[in-house]
Amino acid sequence: MKNRAGVLLSISLAVFVSDQLTKFLTIQNLAYQQIVKITSFFNIVYYRNTGSAFGMFKDLGNLFFMAMSVAAIIVVVVLMLRDMENGLGFALILGGAAGNLCDRIVHGYVIDFAEVHAGRFYWPAFNIADSALSLGVIMLLINSFPRKADA
Repeated sequence: MKNRAGVLLSISLAVFVSDQLTKFLTIQNLAYQQIVKITSFFNIVYYRNTGSAFGMFKDLGNLFFMAMSVAAIIVVVVLMLRDMENGLGFALILGGAAGNLCDRIVHGYVIDFAEVHAGRFYWPAFNIADSALSLGVIMLLINSFPRKADA
């Protein structure tokens, strides 16, 4: 059990480090709101998100989002250690939450750098932490569906 917890925490740390590294590279190499076209559907950008997902709820303020992130991290750590079957999903959520919390503490906002679009339809910019959070939640949802008994 201790070994499994160590592996899961290592995955969270890998998500956190890769998230922070890519954000560091973004702010070192791009001007704020600069867009670098990579393909016909993907850009590297430098945006600052003061809200939650998709920039919503900006009026709630950074302190609110920091407090919610700390609470979420505590809950996720407890759940991850109690429910090893869903450990990978929780580990991804933990790493992502920690990455975005670090941004809020250091910068006062979350750095987003990836932008996907189809023609003039753009998905809101995101980062590795957001991707890990989303993937972790999807994994937990999939695991919540009942499975057929083995025949």
